[in-house]
Amino acid sequence: MSDLWRHRGFLRLWGGQTLSQFGDRISELALPLIAVTLLHASTAEVAALTALVWGPNLLAILLGAWVDQQRRKRRLMVFADLTRAVALATLPVAYLLGTVTLGHLYLVAVATGIAGVLFNTAYASFFARLVPRGSYLDANSKLGASRSVSQVAGPAAGGGLVQLLTAPIALLADSLTFLLSALLIGRIHIEEPEPALAAGTRPSMLNRAREGLRYVVGHPVLRASLGCCTTVNFFTFIAYGLTVLFASRDLGLSAGAIGLAFGVGAIGSVLGAVLAPRISRWIGVGPTIATGVVLFAAPIAVIAIAGGPVWARIGALAVAEFVSGFGVMLLDVNLNSLQTSVVPDDMRSRVSGAFSTVNYGVRPLGALVGGVLGTYAGMRPSLLIAAVGGTLSVGWLLASPIVRIRTLDALLLPS
Repeated sequence: MSDLWRHRGFLRLWGGQTLSQFGDRISELALPLIAVTLLHASTAEVAALTALVWGPNLLAILLGAWVDQQRRKRRLMVFADLTRAVALATLPVAYLLGTVTLGHLYLVAVATGIAGVLFNTAYASFFARLVPRGSYLDANSKLGASRSVSQVAGPAAGGGLVQLLTAPIALLADSLTFLLSALLIGRIHIEEPEPALAAGTRPSMLNRAREGLRYVVGHPVLRASLGCCTTVNFFTFIAYGLTVLFASRDLGLSAGAIGLAFGVGAIGSVLGAVLAPRISRWIGVGPTIATGVVLFAAPIAVIAIAGGPVWARIGALAVAEFVSGFGVMLLDVNLNSLQTSVVPDDMRSRVSGAFSTVNYGVRPLGALVGGVLGTYAGMRPSLLIAAVGGTLSVGWLLASPIVRIRTLDALLLPS
C-alpha cells in the first residue's frame, strides 16, 4: 500500500474535496433559507427547489457516456467547480442589487446540480488514474472522513455565517470553496490517455449510455451493488423526510435536542469512515459492505419505537443516528473501492452515470412515498417499514459474489 500522505496529487484532491464539502453544508442551509425568508416561498416552491437540486442526477447516464469519450477529465472537473463557483456568486450579487427572484434561485439549483453531475462522472475515471490500486480503500476512507467531519461541523459553521452575513452573502463562502477546489485540482498532474475508440468509430452517446447500463446489469458485482444501493436508498429516504418531523411532533424534542442527536450521528460517520479499511481487513470487504447496509437501515426502527422520558427519547435518536452513520460509511468506503476495482477504465464514467441515475433518481421517489405513508399510515409504522425494507436490501448482496470477497487484490483489473 502506498503512502497517500506523501502523494501530492491525492492530497490536492482531498483538500479540494474537503473544502467543497464544507461549502456544500452552507448551500444546503442557505438556498432554502433564501427561498423561505427572503422570497416567502410556499411549501411547494421549496419542494420544487429540492427537486431541482436532485433532478440533474437523472441526466448522469447520458453525461457519463459523453465524459467517457473526453480525454481531459481533470479539465472537466475544474470546469464544473468554476461553474458552481460562478453560479453561486450570482446570488449575493443579485441580493445586493435587490433583484433576487425564485426563478434565479431555481436556475442556480439546476446549474450547480448539472455541474455536480459532470464533476462526479469525471471523478470516477480521474480517481482511478490518480490513486494507486492498492490504496483505494485508504483514499476513500480519507475522503469519507472529510465528508463526515463536514456534516459534524459544517451545519454549525454554515448557520453562523448565515446569521452573521445573511443567507445570500454566506453563499460567497461556498463559491470560494469551489474556486479553491478548482485551483487545487488544476495543479494535479496525471497521464490521461486518449479514449479507446477513434473519433470515426465512436457510437452515439445514447448507445454508449446503453452500453454503460448493460455493463452494470450484466456484471454480478455491479448488478447486486446497484440493486442493494437503490433499495436501501429508497427506504431510507422514506425515513429521511419524516425523522425530523417525528422527533419534533411525536417525540416532543426541541430543535437543540434534535441537532445534538444528529451531531452525534455525524460523529458515527467519521468513525465509520476512519475504521472502514481496518474492519474490511478484519472480516473482509464483502462482509463489511453487508454489515454496513444493515447498520445503516436497521437503526431507523429504534427511532420508531422511541419513548419514555426526554433523555431516553434523545438517546434513542442519537444512538440510531450514530449507528446509521457508522454503517453508511462502512458501506460507502468499501463499495466505492470495490466498484473502482471491477470497472474498466474506458467505461468508468458511463458506469458511474448509470449508477447515479438509478441510485440518486430513486431518492426523491422514496421521500414522496414517505410523505404519503406518513400521512395515511402514521409516522411510526412508516419508519418501521423504512427500517425493515432497508435492512432487507442486504439480500441483494447475500445472493451475489460480493459477500465472498475478502480483499480487492483478486478483483483488480490489469493495467
